[in-house]
Amino acid sequence: MKRASASLFIALLGLLYAAVPASAATPGGARADGIPPVLKVGTEGVYPPFSYHGGAGGGLTGYDIDVMNAIGKHLGVKVEYVETPFDSMFAALEAGRFDVVANQITFNEERNARYDLSDPYVETTGVLVVRKGDTAIKTIADLKGKRAAENVTSNWAQVAKDAGATVVGVDDMGLAIDNLEQGRVDALVNDKLAIRNYLSTHPDSEVKVVAETDDISKSVFAAKKGSGYLPQLNKAVADLKADGTLDKIYAKYFDAKRPVPTTVEIMRDNAWPMARAALTKTIPLTAISFTLGMVIALAIGLMRMSKQPVVAGIARLYISFIRGTPLLVQLFLIFYALPQLGVKFDPFPAAVIAFSLNVGGYAAEIVRSSIESLPKGQWEAASTVGMDYATTLRRIILPQAARTAVPPLSNTLISLVKDTSLAAVILVIELFRQAQLAAAPSLEYLALYGMAAVYYWVICLALSFAQSRTETRLNRFVAA
Repeated sequence: MKRASASLFIALLGLLYAAVPASAATPGGARADGIPPVLKVGTEGVYPPFSYHGGAGGGLTGYDIDVMNAIGKHLGVKVEYVETPFDSMFAALEAGRFDVVANQITFNEERNARYDLSDPYVETTGVLVVRKGDTAIKTIADLKGKRAAENVTSNWAQVAKDAGATVVGVDDMGLAIDNLEQGRVDALVNDKLAIRNYLSTHPDSEVKVVAETDDISKSVFAAKKGSGYLPQLNKAVADLKADGTLDKIYAKYFDAKRPVPTTVEIMRDNAWPMARAALTKTIPLTAISFTLGMVIALAIGLMRMSKQPVVAGIARLYISFIRGTPLLVQLFLIFYALPQLGVKFDPFPAAVIAFSLNVGGYAAEIVRSSIESLPKGQWEAASTVGMDYATTLRRIILPQAARTAVPPLSNTLISLVKDTSLAAVILVIELFRQAQLAAAPSLEYLALYGMAAVYYWVICLALSFAQSRTETRLNRFVAA
């Protein structure tokens, strides 16, 4: 018991040491004008043509990316991008995960009251998109009682709500169009330039534009209130407008025709990036989290068996909380909520902590039940030959309990492999997030998500084989 608790403490201490506050990641501190020498920029990475993967080697590109790169060059600072799901964008900004948001943020008074918003760097309107052949929806007013696919935190979702539509939440515009084409929703409202880009690269699409919104959408950069970045950002935007840089970037993405790769080319180009994400993020995240989770599970399982009510009660409370709250909520609490208390973890350590604690809560009951399934005579026999509690556990109880625990613990491990896909919400670019980044600009969901499924399947097959071999070895010395 004491050794397990000590191991748990050392493991958690190591994680805390590995967690680096976001502010410490900026070398050298802020310059005299308030702009840090490394400007961290939050962007979605799945919103073509503004922010998506499609540059050299599948790198981040897009209108917003080129504009921000030009601003960084103009200001003499390095720009570092932090890819974040849009629904988490402002939570991550407030948690200090990055300095500025560049993701077609539309100016409105509510945002202006809460954040520092720059001068507009591009202006456009929204458009109403429906399926070809749909004659029932012709204007924004016709959305009343209809279903609109929108990113729930976007300005366009509010436009649809104000028109009386029921908003169906989606993660990106590509999924919204996909749902519209399949008849799951009736319409969508989105940026005119984004829809224009989509229709030019997907001429066979089954959707059409039927109306424009009345209001002009002004895209701005967003920073935390009082950040001090606005004067420099506004001057950079003004200078880039004056020297024609913004016009050149605009022409690149909205006036020029760009080649559309085939499905085979998209799969070929993304096979290695997805495999690399699995090898460098998904598998290490699974291995580390499961190992630490088992340390926690052993400690909590033994505490659960304690005859001291307080110790057993703490274990029950821990298990109850872990099993009674969604893993997604636990990830958000650790990554987005704790910074409000001054505790910040980088994405990967935060994911390790969340998954380890989750595994510990579920596996603790497996450990406890496996130990309690052994005859009490095993404990008594060990006691009669002078073994203490720790020695009995190590040499008698745990080796026998392992044989019973392997199948359910293997299921926990395989489930963990798939659960790592949730780490995308806290900025970890693992296997599934890499598939999302590749699918967003191309809309090749079947091909790319199918590839991701195959990668997960191969990993789980390998684990299943290892489980079978382990069971065979453990059963080898059991009397028939």
